[in-house]
Amino acid sequence: MAVAVVVGSAVLGGFFGGRVLAGQDRLDDQYEVFSTALAAVETTYVGEVDSEQLVYRATAGMLQRLDPHSNFMDPRNYARLRERQGGRYYGLGISINVINGDITVMSLFEGSPAYRRGIRRGDVIARIEGEDASGITSDDAVRQLRGPKGSTVTVSIRRRGYDELIDLEVERDEIHIPTVKAAFMVDDVTGYVLLGDFSETSSRELRQALRKLDGLGMEQLLLDLRDNPGGPLDQAIRVSNQFLPRGELIVYTRGRIQNSDQDYNAREDGDHVDIPLVVLVNRQSASAAEIVSGAVQDHDRGLIVGETTFGKALVQSVYRVGREAGLALTTARYYTPSGRMIQRPWDGTFDEYLTYALRDQERAEPDPDERRLTEGGREVYGGGGIEPDHRLAGPIEGFDPSRFGRLLFARQEFATFAERFSAEGDTRIEDQGEGRQRLAPGYAIDDAMMGAFRAQLEERGLTIDDEAFDADIVFIRAMMRYEIDLALFSVEEARRNLVGADPQAQLALSLFPEAERLLRRSQRGGTAVAAGQ
Repeated sequence: MAVAVVVGSAVLGGFFGGRVLAGQDRLDDQYEVFSTALAAVETTYVGEVDSEQLVYRATAGMLQRLDPHSNFMDPRNYARLRERQGGRYYGLGISINVINGDITVMSLFEGSPAYRRGIRRGDVIARIEGEDASGITSDDAVRQLRGPKGSTVTVSIRRRGYDELIDLEVERDEIHIPTVKAAFMVDDVTGYVLLGDFSETSSRELRQALRKLDGLGMEQLLLDLRDNPGGPLDQAIRVSNQFLPRGELIVYTRGRIQNSDQDYNAREDGDHVDIPLVVLVNRQSASAAEIVSGAVQDHDRGLIVGETTFGKALVQSVYRVGREAGLALTTARYYTPSGRMIQRPWDGTFDEYLTYALRDQERAEPDPDERRLTEGGREVYGGGGIEPDHRLAGPIEGFDPSRFGRLLFARQEFATFAERFSAEGDTRIEDQGEGRQRLAPGYAIDDAMMGAFRAQLEERGLTIDDEAFDADIVFIRAMMRYEIDLALFSVEEARRNLVGADPQAQLALSLFPEAERLLRRSQRGGTAVAAGQ
């Protein structure tokens, strides 16, 4: 589970005063123990040691004794965090991973230099600046591929179905990492926004997306927060404020250090306080995504649909330490407006906690002590994630396939199948080899494509259970279409077509009459929720 953190200045006031003076001697003794042990290792250990790595690992081990979300970041991981939170960097606009020793493109940002030159997901970067790239680490590849804006890098890519390597010179540019992945109209009155992450640009991106949909006639909104791991606290507050009037409590935090006890209210009237709202969540919606869905639910502002969320209600402050390293330390807990603390308990090794999203959910009996009331008097419960108003399992893009279907997804069979197709009219890279099929938007998954997919499974050593295949046929067709759309066209095209089959999205779309009734009741007034319970 990605650790969602809040990037902010270190608040040091709470560390000073009588407590620090009283404990200073004890801390000095502890520092002496550590420094003496480190000096002994450096001077007398039989092998060569890297002192910096020893300190890093010791710090990481200390934090791992606290909770699942306090952690130490070496300079590389700290830079990645800042990059993710800032939403930009300089390079080609691709994410890569090493698969069987090959530097493989896992995804790319639309409009990026790599996208403009025709690189696509599944391509293998075989050479960088004429040097063989097989066997190098992903970190080494990233260092070679990134560089100043306007500089160029030459890569040779290997693509399935092509006879030869494809040589490309790609000019590096500033890469913006969007958090609003898609925004479109489902029908004449229903807008859809997929907010896949939170960064420092999320509220601005969402505002722009909503304005676009307003211009297209949006009268109700489906906000998709599934698989959203969270991000900066201030962005969760600003996103929530889009749908709440000025003064409404959004979230409050409580902690030990000075200024950690804060109530966060909507600072202005949101631009979309009066349209019916349905929010989609799943077991991997966490942190900032839970703040938004919790505020919407507690104020009866909209309906929450899907699965119980991850249950991460710990706030991390990030401190820069040493030479470009970082420390994310849990400094507060957050509570929803009704007073729910939704943090899920964790076991001593964090195993049960961190593997939560991999297990099928079972509805737990609510704890009476965790009972709270929404603004309109509806019962809600804390103690472990946001429980949806309407529950429907859907761990994979809104579907709940059988074990066979999950195996196909885990083996990336759908993404692999998409590699054999090209987009009609796409001339960025000339086709080579035989048997590549060209598709235009609006294509259908026909019998020939289904036959080709089954043949691929057999070629890759998978025994097909016909009964299981038929039972998952809707999921299989939807995932084939989704992965092909992603590879050939755009996230928006892929998501637009998927919404028509996605069971969770279809349930959500059917609930707008209820969401409108809930909105009208909340506008007539209800019992106010209060902080500090």
